[in-house]
Amino acid sequence: MELIEYPDGEMMMIDLAGKLASELRQCLLNHDHASFAVPGGTTPGPVFDNLCSANLDWSRVHVMLTDERWVPETSERSNTRLLRQRLLTDRAAEAVYVPLYADAPTPEDKLADLQEALKPELPLSLVLLGMGADMHTASIFPGADQLDLALNGTDTLVAMRAPGAPEPRITLSAKVLREAMSRHIVIVGREKREALELANGLSPAEAPVAAILPGTIVHWAES
Repeated sequence: MELIEYPDGEMMMIDLAGKLASELRQCLLNHDHASFAVPGGTTPGPVFDNLCSANLDWSRVHVMLTDERWVPETSERSNTRLLRQRLLTDRAAEAVYVPLYADAPTPEDKLADLQEALKPELPLSLVLLGMGADMHTASIFPGADQLDLALNGTDTLVAMRAPGAPEPRITLSAKVLREAMSRHIVIVGREKREALELANGLSPAEAPVAAILPGTIVHWAES
């Protein structure tokens, strides 16, 4: 793990957006397309605001979420909705979106179809992740019902239900995240910095983010 500390959050978001754009350009020099997985939640929003105007061939960038709540895009809980508002706009509106949600009562109903659609995207070119104070990443939560499968299984996607999560989730597995060509985590605040340091000494079952920390660049600002 490499940790990069920034004087403030605004500078971090601008700098990280520039790094991601540079890596996408480099990937497109050598591949027909770049597969780019990103988190939902509020933290990466400013990164998206800066990245969406980057001057690159977005029509060859395939964007997907690292995880999604099993709710329709019309829901305020939808990560897809956030992505369309903050990233898939401006120049990035030309990107190809690869969904992790389909209209069905449960993620298990569409799991096979969604996994099949992801096959052409693997291994992922570039992944941006967040991390919770409970040391979860994507929707790989401590205490979740399918935690062992998500951490140690060979599936691309895992349906997940976790304590405190009001709806089922679908998440990329730790295997897929580890096999990505490049990985970044963005976190803000002293609480998450302390959680990151704690995760370094715990097992993935206790701190799921520990499963993908080796080889990952972590970007942190206190505020």
